[in-house]
Amino acid sequence: MRVVGGILGLVLVLAIILFIYKAQLTQGPTGGAPPMQTIDVTGVKNELVALGQAERLYLASHGSYASIDQLQQDGSTTISNGSSRGYSYAADVDDGQHFKITATPSDPAKKSWPTLAIDETMQVSQQ
Repeated sequence: MRVVGGILGLVLVLAIILFIYKAQLTQGPTGGAPPMQTIDVTGVKNELVALGQAERLYLASHGSYASIDQLQQDGSTTISNGSSRGYSYAADVDDGQHFKITATPSDPAKKSWPTLAIDETMQVSQQ
């Protein structure tokens, strides 16, 4: 009887460990987002920072901020305002002195993912 109880205890402990392990595999390092979402959102944040740096370079050489199309024509960026990683990018330039670039999920499978933005403060924020 003790042997059966010991085996049942061992099986119970292994089941708990397996449950915790599977739960960790379906969540990203942030604790809530799946790994693929975490990877893509990190990539989008990096692209926003690159676009912000391109805006700063453009400001230094032209005296104002630019649209994404102007940044491409100038050779300041290779990121298009089309879709990348299931996100589309759009730039709002206010009188050439302020900018805000927004990355919005465009892939229907990613509609619940966060909308991100960067402005002249170079801070990526979630909208």
